[in-house]
Amino acid sequence: MKMKALIFSSCLAVAFTTSTGMLAQENGLPIQVVQGNEDDLGNVTDEFQENFFEALKQKAIENYEKAIVALQKCEKLQPENPVVPFEMGKNYKLLENYEAAISSLQKANRLKPNQQWVLAELMESFYENKDYEEAIIIAKNLVPIDAGYYNNLADLYFKTQKFDELLQLLDRLDAELGVDEFRLGLRQQIFAITNNTPARIDVVKQAIKANPEDQANYLNLIYIYSEEGMEAEAFSAAEDMKIKFPNSRIVHLALYKFYLNDNKPEKALESMKIILAAEEIDAESKFKVLNDFLLFAAPRPEYQDDLNEVIALFSTSENSPQIYQKLGEYFLIKNEKEQALSYFEQGLTKDLDNFELIRNTLLLQLDLGRFQEASVLSEKALEIFPAQPVLYLVRGAALNQQQEFKEAEEALTFGLDYVIDNENMEVDFFEQLSITYLGLGNEKKSSEFLQRAKEKNNKLK
Repeated sequence: MKMKALIFSSCLAVAFTTSTGMLAQENGLPIQVVQGNEDDLGNVTDEFQENFFEALKQKAIENYEKAIVALQKCEKLQPENPVVPFEMGKNYKLLENYEAAISSLQKANRLKPNQQWVLAELMESFYENKDYEEAIIIAKNLVPIDAGYYNNLADLYFKTQKFDELLQLLDRLDAELGVDEFRLGLRQQIFAITNNTPARIDVVKQAIKANPEDQANYLNLIYIYSEEGMEAEAFSAAEDMKIKFPNSRIVHLALYKFYLNDNKPEKALESMKIILAAEEIDAESKFKVLNDFLLFAAPRPEYQDDLNEVIALFSTSENSPQIYQKLGEYFLIKNEKEQALSYFEQGLTKDLDNFELIRNTLLLQLDLGRFQEASVLSEKALEIFPAQPVLYLVRGAALNQQQEFKEAEEALTFGLDYVIDNENMEVDFFEQLSITYLGLGNEKKSSEFLQRAKEKNNKLK
């Protein structure tokens, strides 16, 4: 019995020194974590200890329902012990039964009021149950116990769009603790939501003043100016950033766009090349830069050599399958089909799971008479996308062109079953099946499918 009591005591200590968890951090808010130290069970019987130990064990192995059953036995033995409904509430919360969790934790709070370890769990349960007003009440009770709960209160004010209360809270915290980037960022979110542009700009300027070495704050200011159509101010902020950070390559994310809009392509190209070669700039941002230049160069053939250089830079620095699809689409718009197909096929060597890219490649292969390549690619694609009718259609058409009529029949009849609510595609299948059966020497079936195609076409007109 002494050994059992020793084991129980150590488990109990673990139970009450475990974090009660954190609120959902949807707004990037740092949330207070509570360390409970309540271990006063009072006078307990051996039966109570055994059931409580069983509850802790079951909770540890994530059998929360069994833990609750054991705790219910404890509750019958010690109905006034606050630890029991507290543990029960935690188990209900882990089961995402927040109503039951709240009820149990409220009982624990009635039995032993205003304990931090209970209130924190109760606040989190209200939060998860989207009872934000109730959670705010609890958070306000927790703040005098630990100032760290101001973050929870701020999160709840933001969640309920109580922006006036939140700004007052932020003002108070700034006065007591000094300005920090987290609260500046929160203010910026508030002013963005409330369309308070002057205040939003002022907040970013405060952030620059608080941390003048952070380039992100300068970019935020440029972004806000641009978003509000204040192009002159945005360009001026970008130039200021370039002066402040003469070796910065990030600043060119803003500058290249201004140069393009201001019809200064040479300067834009210079900025783009810096961006595409910069390791610290992510692939998504680089892709946006390249896409902007594709749009710029499309109607201006004199920049084709520059575009090729930019493409080569991007391909060298980023191994992104998406770029090949975008380039293929660009050359397709220019009706340079061979070049487009080349990029599509390069993209597929890196991303065969991209259905849109597969479809575009297959259709272009058919258009250019690459029937062998289309039949091979469609066969591979059907292993990945076995329920896509267009793949069967392309495969059947490619096989027809190679006079592989038996295989074409199999592909087309099988694929036709997947066509749902697409009468235009049905016409394509009927026409290809007409070709197939003519090739197989079955003129009757060929005529039947040709007639079906004509009737369907007439209906669609």
